[in-house]
Amino acid sequence: MPTYIAKGRDTAGNTATRKIAASTPNEARTMLKDQGMSILDLKEAKSFNIDLSDLMTKVTVKDKAIFSRQFAALVNAGVALVRSITVLAEECPNPKLKKALNEINSDVQQGNNLSDSMAKHPGCFDDLYVALVQAGEVGGVLDEVLNRLAKLLEDLARLQNQIKSAMAYPVTVGILAVLIFVGMTVFLLPTFAEIFEDLGADLPAFTQLMLNISDILRSPVAWITAPIVIFGSAFFYRRYYATPQGRRTMDRAFLKLPLFGDLVQKTATARFCRTFGSLSRSGVPILTSMEIVRDTSGNQVIADAIEDARTEIQTGGMISIALQKHQVFPVMAIQMISIGEETGELDAMLMKVADFYEDEVEQAVKALTSVMEPLMIVVLGGMVGSILISMYLPMFAVMDVIQ
Repeated sequence: MPTYIAKGRDTAGNTATRKIAASTPNEARTMLKDQGMSILDLKEAKSFNIDLSDLMTKVTVKDKAIFSRQFAALVNAGVALVRSITVLAEECPNPKLKKALNEINSDVQQGNNLSDSMAKHPGCFDDLYVALVQAGEVGGVLDEVLNRLAKLLEDLARLQNQIKSAMAYPVTVGILAVLIFVGMTVFLLPTFAEIFEDLGADLPAFTQLMLNISDILRSPVAWITAPIVIFGSAFFYRRYYATPQGRRTMDRAFLKLPLFGDLVQKTATARFCRTFGSLSRSGVPILTSMEIVRDTSGNQVIADAIEDARTEIQTGGMISIALQKHQVFPVMAIQMISIGEETGELDAMLMKVADFYEDEVEQAVKALTSVMEPLMIVVLGGMVGSILISMYLPMFAVMDVIQ
């Protein structure tokens, strides 16, 4: 039985960390809540058994979407559950997912539920996936739920690809700009400096500054210090982000970034509405749905807003009012959710909001790309131009010497 490490608050409101043994993450949460603990984070304790397939491969959203679509087709065609999993395991190209499917198949043959068997493999099937499969098993509509899962995962994969496409260009151009700048500063600029020195010309202040930078970049100390600074900064950032307050602070900063903050907010809104709507439509209890959506939000500030909304529901309040207090979701999304609550069509309204904001994300990605392209060209031109200016400025002094 796996062991889980939970971080949260006890009945007195103090921060607490506890270990608990449970079959599934949901069971661990239930047991901790019975003990009066409010959970902020729950992770499975790492074991010392190392599996190379787990280290070298990762089950992506696309892998799960393809599996769900194929699984739904087999179940809908009347193929037995064990036979369906066997066929999919044999054809699965991902070794980590293949291993998990074989173990799930063995558990199902022993009489275990499919959802409980999947819950034993959180690296392949998260709480969202397990909850939807469990709802499909209880309602006898597993094929329909699997199709919804496939659609949900395909939408999430498309959102991820849109974000990656928005970041690919500036990252690539930024790396090239740094490499060109360092190359010209280290190899080209010192050559011209020797020529000007032989001619006896006084170097302008800007040229001297660039030469000082060149000396620093060519020194062995710089090549030793730079990796230490980079990896050290990354290490301390990860440590700080791992703390509840650090993660909350950084995630709040991400939402307020000049160019990317709006994109982060719209992406989080689309993911929240799509996931919450899919869970509600599949018959998952609303409190369980809110718990799963909170854990899969990807942003601590948004997770806090969802947790407050979950608490509001327990006391008879409305989701929209609780979400509005935190001001992390767009006003239109809050209004649409409020209308869905008032009309009793919350799941349908959530799906409409998700469709709208997924289109908004696509438009935001295109707008961001159109802004970043000229901006990165200016940055690249500025870095290269600074090198050229520093080389040509001394020529005026050289002409005076020659005259």
